[in-house]
Amino acid sequence: MRCKLFLPIFFLLFNIINAQNIDYSTLLIPDNLKENANSIVRNQSIDIDIVSQKSMVIKSTKVITVLNSKGLSNVDASEYFSNSEKVVSIQAVIYNSFGREIKKIKRSDFKDQSIADGFSILTDGRFLFLDYTPTDYPFTVVYESEIKGFNTAFIPSWSPVDDYFESVQKSEITIHYPTDLGFKYKEYNFEGKDIKKNEQSNSISYSVENLVAEKPEDYSPTSIEILPNVKFGLEKFYFEGVEGFAKSWEDFGSWMYNSLLKDTEELPVETQDKIKTLVGNETDPIKKAKIIYKYVQDKTRYVSVQLGIGGRKPMLAKDVDRLGYGDCKALTNYTRVLLKTVGVESYYTEIYGDGSKKNFQKDFVTMQGNHVILALPNKDKMLFLECTSQTVPFAYQGTFTDDRYALMIKPDKGEIIKTREYLDKENTQISKGNYLIDENGGISGNIIIKSKGIQYNDNYLLENESKEKIDEHYKDYFYWINNLKMEKIKFNNNKEDVEFTENLQISASDYGKNSGDVMMISINVFNQNANIPQRYRTRKNPFEISRGYYDEDEIEVTFSEGFKLDAKPDNTEVKDKFGTYKIEIVIISPNKLLYKRSLLVNKGFYDKLEYENFRKFREQIARIDNSKIVLTKKQ
Repeated sequence: MRCKLFLPIFFLLFNIINAQNIDYSTLLIPDNLKENANSIVRNQSIDIDIVSQKSMVIKSTKVITVLNSKGLSNVDASEYFSNSEKVVSIQAVIYNSFGREIKKIKRSDFKDQSIADGFSILTDGRFLFLDYTPTDYPFTVVYESEIKGFNTAFIPSWSPVDDYFESVQKSEITIHYPTDLGFKYKEYNFEGKDIKKNEQSNSISYSVENLVAEKPEDYSPTSIEILPNVKFGLEKFYFEGVEGFAKSWEDFGSWMYNSLLKDTEELPVETQDKIKTLVGNETDPIKKAKIIYKYVQDKTRYVSVQLGIGGRKPMLAKDVDRLGYGDCKALTNYTRVLLKTVGVESYYTEIYGDGSKKNFQKDFVTMQGNHVILALPNKDKMLFLECTSQTVPFAYQGTFTDDRYALMIKPDKGEIIKTREYLDKENTQISKGNYLIDENGGISGNIIIKSKGIQYNDNYLLENESKEKIDEHYKDYFYWINNLKMEKIKFNNNKEDVEFTENLQISASDYGKNSGDVMMISINVFNQNANIPQRYRTRKNPFEISRGYYDEDEIEVTFSEGFKLDAKPDNTEVKDKFGTYKIEIVIISPNKLLYKRSLLVNKGFYDKLEYENFRKFREQIARIDNSKIVLTKKQ
């Protein structure tokens, strides 16, 4: 009997064990890799075989355990494909926390979607992606793919850690290449990481194990400047039917001009005549450029074009002229050709556009940009034109393209240049106003705020928003004022001087706090800065103030004659390498004060050991900005 009972139990246990892959059990993950992690890369292997200048095969395997919903986006089980990139195979298998297989996903189960972004009018690009909704956490995905491509201008980089809150148990990459193509690579942020490298005559490999999850820290540089990564490239490459050579940026720019720009410059004679008539007898090149820039803004609109070489090559100028639309490449090139028609030289410039500054790596020649602007010589400096916007002022950049290295393309060469840096005191917000405190602690007042430099970028689009959006903006901006009412809002956008003016009338009940015959009022009604950086027991990273700025406020404060001033904050100045903060309160009459405030924040890159001093600097500002005056009722 015992033998008869044992056999079914034995086979049941055998089947359970056989249906599991013990390697994928989350019980085997070291505890230190779980700390601060939303996901853990158990094993990632990338094998790239550069067969020739015109052919490349990429095989990838990624085993990732997702611990919670925040780690779901780190699965990255997707592949792009087009006429130039083919998905040879793709699949995924899902395992539960014990390593039991719960779902197998074939190619036909992956979602197939166009890469059109809502602005695209032409695109042959598509991507396959895993659309899996988990029923339980943690779970593990084993993802495998094979891609065959022809565009060897783009070789995937190796970034073993994709993002913060992700640990890596093991990650490796191997690249095989012909020795006559000028293979090259560049390593970044390897310090303190035990990364192994094996280089042969026609191959290179990297591997790393047990990288613990990093947490983002306030004011840290972007992750790409902190986390380890390697870029790869070829001096001899192939791009959408065009062979390329780029040993230097000079070579690269020359190739781009001759392969992508040179044959796009034809314009209809009627348009040429129209532009010359529009410019008239003007001889100043900058004034000519302003006329052309306005013409392009009025005539064209932005769309995205992503068809084959359309990812890099602009539409023909004559097609933009006829259709009245184009992407960043097309509109920039169109503006360049129009300027050339009236004798003004300008240069098509590739850049990485993003609110966080991302530079072209000057010491590594490869395709790096995602956006195009126009460089316009102006005596001994360059002006930069954003040609995709119908609202941006002439030669204004803003946070999307300011202060970073880019590639300027001339007919005979390429050149790395730096776009405009808006200096600390150029990024101004100057405020003048007044407010009245009534006997119940309510306030009513007016303020005029003028913003320039980068601070213009923060505000100028308000004039095109709906009333609801504008009200929402000011409730967020004046978050410390309860019961806020925006009584009047008027804007003036001076594009010539690149200055945006907000003329505001506000009111709020119960702003002051009454306690018997005493009322306390936070005197800084219009510009409180409560941002205090987080405290860290052990700061790991350096920190960066990526853009400095200067605020200056002068506010007249009047209170009821039934009250007298009993106490006010002392005049204070706080100075540090990070900036200067100052307040001054001047008594004009028994019931009238003048509140003066200025704050200069200095751009800079600072050692992690200085972070606590910076945090204390911001803490002092926040505390003083919330300081009170005390009013008492006259007897």
